[in-house]
Amino acid sequence: MIAEPDAEPVGDGTGEWFWHQQVLPGLYLIRERYFEAAKRANIWLLQGSQRDLVVDSGLGLVNLPSFLRARGLIGSKPVMVVATHVHFDHSGGLHHFDRVAVHRAEASALVHGDNYETVTWLSDVEISKAPQPGWKANTYRVKPVHPSRVLDEGDIINLGNRQLTVLHMPGHSRGCICLHDQENRILFSGDVVYNGALIDWLPFSNISDYIRTCRRIMTLVENNLVQQVLPGHFDSFDAERLYNLTSSYVASVGVCHKISSFTLQCIATLVLWLKYRRGRNAR
Repeated sequence: MIAEPDAEPVGDGTGEWFWHQQVLPGLYLIRERYFEAAKRANIWLLQGSQRDLVVDSGLGLVNLPSFLRARGLIGSKPVMVVATHVHFDHSGGLHHFDRVAVHRAEASALVHGDNYETVTWLSDVEISKAPQPGWKANTYRVKPVHPSRVLDEGDIINLGNRQLTVLHMPGHSRGCICLHDQENRILFSGDVVYNGALIDWLPFSNISDYIRTCRRIMTLVENNLVQQVLPGHFDSFDAERLYNLTSSYVASVGVCHKISSFTLQCIATLVLWLKYRRGRNAR
């Protein structure tokens, strides 16, 4: 369990909203303090010799780049943010960055600010302290972003002293990716795998894809290509836990699981379609 100390506010207030901790030299974990702990996404900062990389961006209620600059975590080097997928808790802050990368399968959803595909569903009770006076969750939307880079399987993100390989891992969503630092055997897994129940019942989730993805991850572990997992939620874990999580999912997908997931997917799809039908029909 990672303890989150009291915040030290910086001049623009961003330091109160965000919490950060150095995990390894040049690697930082950032979290949104006032978003419900069970749902908030991890944000990772990887500092490179030539450029820096932010993995996921949180809700976007407070300016993340301003916080990183105020803390001295980014400076004059170029900074790019990569969305492991476009669900709102990971993509809401992308519009604060100049350089944005996302997988090709979800680029259109990002460009159009598609709050159906980003599964945007935020309530006031999930935010324990409003980011601005008078803020209400029912006004929250993921803003449209035109990515500066569209990612495909096998693409390399070069930070100078570190290279990350894009692995397209659909299942949770159609554009889910992992970023693999093969030299250091680190996997940024997004929501593909984290230390909890894997979600395969959202719009554009696909169980067959998820099974193939999990088997692919199991092969990475079997080939000793992953040692540490930096997930999209909760705490990091090792290769043994990664193998157990993915193999357990594959073993669990029987008829009952598929029926349950299909039912939940129908409900989620209907609710989100009703919530955002006007915006979708207007495009």
